Parts: sequence; C-alpha cells; structure tokens
Amino acid sequence: MSGSQNNRLASAHDVELAALAAAGDRSAFGELVRRHGSAVRGLLRRMGAPPAEADDVAQDAFLTAFERIGEFRGQGTFVAWVRKIAARAYLRRLQRERKIAALTAADEAEDVAAPPDAAGRMDLDDALRGLGAAERICVSMCYGAGLSHAEAADALNLPLGTVKSHVKRGLEKLRARLAPADGAPLEGRRGNG
Repeated sequence: MSGSQNNRLASAHDVELAALAAAGDRSAFGELVRRHGSAVRGLLRRMGAPPAEADDVAQDAFLTAFERIGEFRGQGTFVAWVRKIAARAYLRRLQRERKIAALTAADEAEDVAAPPDAAGRMDLDDALRGLGAAERICVSMCYGAGLSHAEAADALNLPLGTVKSHVKRGLEKLRARLAPADGAPLEGRRGNG
C-alpha cells in the first residue's frame, strides 16, 4: 500500500471506510480493524473471555463484519456494530459450551470483591472482575456492546427480568466498588490540576 493511500485511509471516517470495504477495498477494512480491534478485544475481556479467546472471538467477529459489511449503513458507529457482532459471537461460544446456565447458578453463591490497587483505587476492569459472571456478562453486553436489555435477554436466552436484575445488581456493585474512599460522589470530584 502506498504512503498516500495509507494517509487517505487513516484520515477517512469509518462510514467512508465501510463503504470502500463494501466495494471490495480490503485495505479500507484493514484500517477499521486497526482502529477498533483493541476496543472489541477489551469488551470481550470485560465479558470474561481469557486473552487468547478474546483474540479468537474478535478475529471471528471482524471476519463476520467483513462478510456483512454491506449491511452496515452508518446508523450508529462502526465500533458499536462490530462490538455487537463480537458480543453475540462470544455468547454463542459460551452457549455451545453450556456455560450460561452454570454461570447464572454460580452467581447466587458468588460475590467476590476485587481488592483496590496500592493507591486505593480500582479501575473498571478490576471492578468488573469482582462481579458475578452473569452480572459481568449482562452489564458488558448492555453498556459495553450497546445492546438493549431485550437484545441481551434474547442473546443469552434468559428472561428479560433476569437480565434487568443482573444489570441492576451489577451496576450497584460497580458504583459501590468504584466509589472514592472519602465518600465524595464521583460526579462532584474535580482533578488536582
């Protein structure tokens, strides 16, 4: 690929790259993968996928996105579209391994808190690891992948009320774990700058 084409693709909007990819430009799709690959892998890790599995599922999701690129119409962002594909692919993988039912049952007994780091802070990934597996998956699907509660319920083959409960409990636990030690509300905090 020439330097000028490289620059052209790097400065193009995702919708333009998707249109070029739909017309057969593989380098345009490669730019989309370069831009959004880490975001997709990050979502999968937050959903509980080990690193190697997150890489595999992300690769499968981008292959699916490439095959279906003509379906992307620019309604919403490309990264949100491919995250939904990845989340659903990961859930299908879990369902094939019949883990969803076991994860849901394990949540009843599981309430593990991740310890804060040395400075007394906790990042989102650590906080998510402290959730039960079903809570983590439901929160990640609804807030990381942008699925509605109904879409997540359908993808997980769970009742809507169960998904809503997992999301609600998960968000409550995240708020409690991410709250500052001094008790000040997160919204009212200002940096030291």
